[in-house]
Amino acid sequence: MDRRIFFIGAGGLAAVALASPLVARYLRGRAGGQPIQPPIFDRSKLVADLDAAGFALGAAAHVRIYKQERQLEVWLRRAGQPQFALFRSYEICRYSGGLGPKLAEGDRQAPEGFYRVAHRQLNPHSRHHLAFNLGFPNAYDRAHGRTGSYLMVHGGCTSVGCYAMTDARIDEIYAMVEAALDAGQPPIDVSIFPFRMTDVAMQSANGSEWLPFWLNLKQGFDLFEASGEPPAVAVRDGRYVFAAEAAHPASSPIEGWA
Repeated sequence: MDRRIFFIGAGGLAAVALASPLVARYLRGRAGGQPIQPPIFDRSKLVADLDAAGFALGAAAHVRIYKQERQLEVWLRRAGQPQFALFRSYEICRYSGGLGPKLAEGDRQAPEGFYRVAHRQLNPHSRHHLAFNLGFPNAYDRAHGRTGSYLMVHGGCTSVGCYAMTDARIDEIYAMVEAALDAGQPPIDVSIFPFRMTDVAMQSANGSEWLPFWLNLKQGFDLFEASGEPPAVAVRDGRYVFAAEAAHPASSPIEGWA
């Protein structure tokens, strides 16, 4: 045997042996054998910003999402105040699909409608840093035979039916949602609209197949605009109903996961 070939071969084996632990660690991290440590964000600035705006971490929260404008708003309630006030608007990094509701599993469409988020819907171990499940399908979606699962607001910037916010943004949003629930708030209302439902925007939607659905969403949109409080929402006869109508015995409320 050529001595040069022997030494090259032996050296190659030694290199593989030395490298294998590194390769194994790399593959475990990439393939999911061991979770990659999530980023850690300093929330002290969020707490300071909340304080400067007259809010506190743990204040009652409400989330509003506008697809067309690619905005997610977090509304909070100041101590002693009955109405919610806008704390911060976050740019949506990505959502999939177009304007209109989600209809079926696999259609890659992000949902629209009224949802509620309870503790069970929080996912602090999401592969997208942090996430909360919107609770799709809700009572309205089920009444219309719509299917889908794992529809989230989460970190990162990829989407197959979710609202991806980036890790830094979801860290703040999740912190406020979790703190509100921990402080005793009932399930948090999350309202998702195709666009800001002004009269001008609705006129532009004339001719859309989704106009009747959007007019129904606008009822809830207008109630919040007028009162500063998310209205009670339920479903009856295949439509969203609000406020006093939502309390009717024949109505099915929109609920978070118990």
